[in-house]
Amino acid sequence: MEHRHFKLFKPYGYLSQFQTNAKHEINKKFLGELYDFPEGTMAIGRLDKDSEGLLLLTTDGKVSYEITSSKTDKEYYVQVDGDVTEDALKHLQQGIEISHKSETYTTKPCKAFKLENTPNFPERAKKIRDERHGKTSWISITINEGKFRQVRKMTAQAGFPTLRLVRIRIGTITLTGLEMGDVVEVINPLS
Repeated sequence: MEHRHFKLFKPYGYLSQFQTNAKHEINKKFLGELYDFPEGTMAIGRLDKDSEGLLLLTTDGKVSYEITSSKTDKEYYVQVDGDVTEDALKHLQQGIEISHKSETYTTKPCKAFKLENTPNFPERAKKIRDERHGKTSWISITINEGKFRQVRKMTAQAGFPTLRLVRIRIGTITLTGLEMGDVVEVINPLS
């Protein structure tokens, strides 16, 4: 069997799964609504419902395991509440204490810097508050781990809660050329 791999620009509001039996998720949006994926396709890692951006999918469990278990970099552009400070960025870079599954955890050191220009992303389905409610800023955060809602917890702990989160890169694969909801087949996500 020849395996297939895809990259997708996950829109806001979609769950990183194909279906559910959970009653509370009956009216949710799923990835299968965006494209007719082959049977056995799985998301490599996840983006929560409120997050957008690059999501890789594959029919090959070994590829999924390799990307999620290896130390593959994942880069996020994050709009935060307030004008992010150098101190907050240093705190993020050095590792920050967050809670995960009722335990306290210190994140690994990461790359974090303020973006000089606002990224050119499509409007989000759900409006983000506007400038009348105070300043916002955009930062880039690159991590190679991924605990549940980790980036959101990191920025909140640094004093700048996340307003919008868009994953732009996994390893060498980027969002470049994709519009919101687009799905493109890729040759090998590990290269």
